[in-house]
Amino acid sequence: MVKKVLITGGAGAIGLQLAKYLHEQGQEITICDNLCKKDFKDKDLKEFMKNVNFIKLDLTKLSELKKLKKDYDYVYHLAAINGTKYFYEMPQEVLRVNTLAMINILEWFKTSNCGKILFTSSNEAYASTISKMGGPIPTPEEIPLSIDDVKNPRWSYGGSKLIGELFFVNYARAHKFNMSIVRYHNSYGPRMGFAHVIPEFLLRIIKKENPFNIYGGEETRSFCYITDTLRATQLVMESNKTNGEIVHIGNNNEEITMIDLAKKMFDLFEWHPKLNIQPAPQGCVKRRCPDLSKIKKLTGYEAKVDLNEGLKKTYDWYLDYYKKNKK
Repeated sequence: MVKKVLITGGAGAIGLQLAKYLHEQGQEITICDNLCKKDFKDKDLKEFMKNVNFIKLDLTKLSELKKLKKDYDYVYHLAAINGTKYFYEMPQEVLRVNTLAMINILEWFKTSNCGKILFTSSNEAYASTISKMGGPIPTPEEIPLSIDDVKNPRWSYGGSKLIGELFFVNYARAHKFNMSIVRYHNSYGPRMGFAHVIPEFLLRIIKKENPFNIYGGEETRSFCYITDTLRATQLVMESNKTNGEIVHIGNNNEEITMIDLAKKMFDLFEWHPKLNIQPAPQGCVKRRCPDLSKIKKLTGYEAKVDLNEGLKKTYDWYLDYYKKNKK
């Protein structure tokens, strides 16, 4: 049976790839997006829109959600402003847009006949806990969520995701609908913007930057290639075992420091500049690696793409994009 699916933020970095992934399986896809981001000049989005339903709307305005039908089987709520540089440059907009969009989609969903809704949260919701109070690494879902400094604009995004989790849990309880929350951990891959570490490093390698600046260096991350992220997201959405649950998504097989990540990329792409290590941004988290035992138990998910393979695929896409657009 064909499933009817709504993806908010469906023109974004992960949203578009999720839409394609589900469309290839024969699901009936509706994308809604305000198309405010202009990170890409590729024809990918326009071409794909010919194959799906597209609704342009501003989720921060509740009245605009009248454009949506009310009988989707699954609603994936991805719409949000993301990217570290935006956290620092316009934290007020990150908070406003992410929070209003989240509240409005819940207000709409509670009166709909839709089957289930999934909220895409982030490891940023618990990053302050690890930084200030410590905690187990790999980190399980039960870690307390916190914001360590409300004056640091970095936490605008993490704060929006933290409050989003509270809203989803309590709206679902009050209005008795099915929902799941996933926390993404450093997803990467083709067409993922320019505000994240891997595409940023890749573009600077393509441009032969020398010396090569790294802000911090000893901080560790565990990167998850986009196809693993998409597969895990669908598994969580479509499993009844995950109803009402918060689930980590990522790849904890290769925790790596930023310095070692840069060196790995230099070796893979045959560019060996001088490293110039700068202080890490205030609030930068020292370690980040998810415990994935819960998602494995509930859905059977395991990451399949290792870092070398994922980096090569990502590099090929960004190299092609750079040659065409000279970003």
